[in-house]
Amino acid sequence: MQKYSEMTKEELNAEYALLKQQYKEFQYKALSLDMSRGKPSPEQLDLSMGMMDVLGPQADMTGEDGVDCRNYGDLEGIPECKELLADIMEVNPDNIIIYGNSSLNVMFDFISRSYTHGVMGSTPWCKLPSVKFLCVVPGYDRHFKITEYFGIEMINVPMLETGPDMDMVEQLVSSDDSIKGIWCVPKYSNPTGNSYDDETVRRFARLKPAAADFRIYWDNAYTVHHLYDHHQDHLIEILAECKRAGNPDMVYKFASTSKITFSGSGIAACAASLNNLEDIRKQLSIQTIGHDKVNQLRHVRFFKDIHGVVEHMRKHADILRPKFEAVENIFEEELGGLEIGTWTKPNGGYFISFDSLPGCAKEIVARAKKAGVKLTPAGAAFPYGKDPEDKNIRIAPSYPSLQEIEQAARLFTLCVKLVSVKKFLEEKEA
Repeated sequence: MQKYSEMTKEELNAEYALLKQQYKEFQYKALSLDMSRGKPSPEQLDLSMGMMDVLGPQADMTGEDGVDCRNYGDLEGIPECKELLADIMEVNPDNIIIYGNSSLNVMFDFISRSYTHGVMGSTPWCKLPSVKFLCVVPGYDRHFKITEYFGIEMINVPMLETGPDMDMVEQLVSSDDSIKGIWCVPKYSNPTGNSYDDETVRRFARLKPAAADFRIYWDNAYTVHHLYDHHQDHLIEILAECKRAGNPDMVYKFASTSKITFSGSGIAACAASLNNLEDIRKQLSIQTIGHDKVNQLRHVRFFKDIHGVVEHMRKHADILRPKFEAVENIFEEELGGLEIGTWTKPNGGYFISFDSLPGCAKEIVARAKKAGVKLTPAGAAFPYGKDPEDKNIRIAPSYPSLQEIEQAARLFTLCVKLVSVKKFLEEKEA
């Protein structure tokens, strides 16, 4: 396949005309496909429907500590649910607090509490002249929306194959006490699918922040979300590593069952040091009398233990894996060797990250939408929605059917070629 960069102007014009005709043919199909968010498909949600039957009218609603799960009590979660989530998060149950259905909501609360009341006795952020956060990019747009909402200045840190650029992280964190945290999705990261290697995690644990109230927001959302049985990424456990390094209080670790069971009715949890938990409880005991213990009990009765979760996630993988492989195969077939785009090939998670030629992402997304495929807005994976190079696009293969995914991938690659040829033509004319 001849590279567009090596084509003459006449060859590029001929290719552009051919691609425009193919694009019109896609428009005639009147597609209406949504790949904008990493939502589980209906088939994935069906896997958890048995959970609706484990607590029937005659069910024993008493937790293992004797608390009636229909009533008040167990502010931090019922013991058996803490044990289940602790196994998922690879921590001690004593370091866990169980929340409601959304880990994003928990993270919002943590930022809000730090902003109004400070962290473990430190000055509330709202009383400081400047507050900054490090944002690994491309990253999770909803993380960035939280810090933007509170007016916190966000600083981009490039995501490498091994994790964030730790030279940059170490330099910034150690030299600026207005930097109060960093957003991390350490395993099957959103959107690249990369996982932090051992050295990156150890360097995080050994950080020497200038701010005593600096915290790592470790959102391990995809901790059990593998696509393969024998090709899985492994992540060093950050709480234990921080404790070894003499920084036990430096990290908040988050996870949920949102993409394990029901996305709108899962269970969220935070793991942290005992000192951090004591600080968190001060707000929690005022904010709520307790979260949904019936849902906690339902999850435990359905899975029983971590082995039940592992088997359940294999079923998720069987649904997701063909979709990811279809996208990767079509990308390779249509774009391989053209040097007009690169993409990740993750072993788990929910996304594939695509980088076009600089300056092309917005137009690619717009053309795809015009032909019936809705993608995440270009730039969404960066703070303020601004990709400095306008090249990153997040691909979310989970929700559409396999047939729809294949159609969407064909259209997407066509849009990439169309916009790329146009860019090369414009450069030649200039």
